[in-house]
Amino acid sequence: MGEYNQQEQPSYTPSEQTAAPQYTPQQQKISQDGQFDEKRSDQTFEEAFKVEKPRFNDLWALFLLIGVIGGFSAVSGICLNAYAAHHSFFGGGIYGGQEQFSLNTNTIILLVFAVVIGFVISIAYFLVARMFTKQFIWITGIVNVLLGFATAIYYFVEHYYSAAIVFLIFAVFGAWCFYSWIGRIPFATLMLQTIMDVTRAYPSILLTSFLGSLVAAAFGAWFSVTLVAVYVRYNPTEGSASCSSSGGCSHATLIGLLVYVTFAGYYISEVIKNIIHTTISGIYGSWYFCSRSTQGMPRWPALGAFKRSMTYSLGSISFGSLIVSIIQLLQQLAGWGEQAARNDNNMIAVALICVLRCLIAVLQWAVNFFNHYAYCYIALYGSAYIPAAKETWRMIKDRGFDALINDCLIDPVLNLGAQFVGYVCALFAYLYLKYTAPAYNSSGNYNAPVVAFAFLIGLQICSIASVPIKSGTATFFTAMARDPEVLRLSYPDLYQKIVHLYPRVQQMIHS
Repeated sequence: MGEYNQQEQPSYTPSEQTAAPQYTPQQQKISQDGQFDEKRSDQTFEEAFKVEKPRFNDLWALFLLIGVIGGFSAVSGICLNAYAAHHSFFGGGIYGGQEQFSLNTNTIILLVFAVVIGFVISIAYFLVARMFTKQFIWITGIVNVLLGFATAIYYFVEHYYSAAIVFLIFAVFGAWCFYSWIGRIPFATLMLQTIMDVTRAYPSILLTSFLGSLVAAAFGAWFSVTLVAVYVRYNPTEGSASCSSSGGCSHATLIGLLVYVTFAGYYISEVIKNIIHTTISGIYGSWYFCSRSTQGMPRWPALGAFKRSMTYSLGSISFGSLIVSIIQLLQQLAGWGEQAARNDNNMIAVALICVLRCLIAVLQWAVNFFNHYAYCYIALYGSAYIPAAKETWRMIKDRGFDALINDCLIDPVLNLGAQFVGYVCALFAYLYLKYTAPAYNSSGNYNAPVVAFAFLIGLQICSIASVPIKSGTATFFTAMARDPEVLRLSYPDLYQKIVHLYPRVQQMIHS
């Protein structure tokens, strides 16, 4: 931002040039209800965080997003129309469908239930974080580990060994991670309490998150119905009513459309999540830089940040989301390949694919890490994606905040929470298939893909519901890396608490 002045303190001028007002930090106070005292302003978000030459960034990615949405809508319309034409054949509920060769209405109900379960548990998970902040990290770690082992044991009892082994690996890894994190929990708790105090002070954060979660759940339901409709429309198995009447069916067409629909689902979900992220980052950035300044907190920061996210920055958001979506698709394809290799008892292929999946997972983590902080910079300064990623990483590395970020457990804990919701949705899907016993799954061939999609639906919805906490943490660290003196001058109480738990922050700020 700009220059910060305080009596008997030297001015601090960061090297980056950004149009910004003059600030006079004041002593921060927290009222009895946990809200931050602040000064209100007549300036808007656009005025507080000016972009020198407002323009759309990364337009090619924006056009690609529009094309993907259009393509997904077209495929969905064609397949849903074919499904509706044979609705009676596929059944009007859980039971009664005559289709024995492909997914049917039974599966649609399953996936819609998964969406609802994922949405409800995700909202409840966020409320637990808000009401039991100090205990939240412990609750998440313990419940996630216990449920992971319980799920693995249940799958072993049911002789569903492939899922049992996968969930057992997840549970063991989660338990090891949680044990290694115990010494870092106090610092993460302070960060989480700070973020939650800000959410209480600005209800627009919660409103943005809730509306975004509704949109994500609605898209999840649309994606689920479309996925089943694609199976129904293009499954070439003899006896498939829709295929025999409409034609054009083949395994190649079916696989190609499933890959495209899966990619589109990942891509659009990522864009939704990152629009929420940049909008909420704008609110947190306004709090950090403006709430104790002479100008004060801008009016309607959520609306201003959302407008920027949906206009100038939408191409940049689409660019970053595209990279993550491609990696997620590769991970999903590798999972399908591994399942096929297991069915063929080709253990060499299974081992090679497992190694590949590990490498893809590392790549996905690295890209998500860069994106998470780059989007904060995009939200506040309207930069294009690549310059924002480079600038954000340079600031974090130069200040040494990469170590502080690594020592904060909030993101890993929230990832465990999303994994927990995925466990529940996946277990529900398996039990649903077992006890409703649809004819198309008489041999259990559809267990793996349906359970996997239910897991991913729960994972994505919870990831979106937890965006306010992740965005707050990322924006806080990004703001400290850019203008660290603000923390010491404007928020001395919070600064002293951080120094007590993480003394190195003093060196970072004065480096």
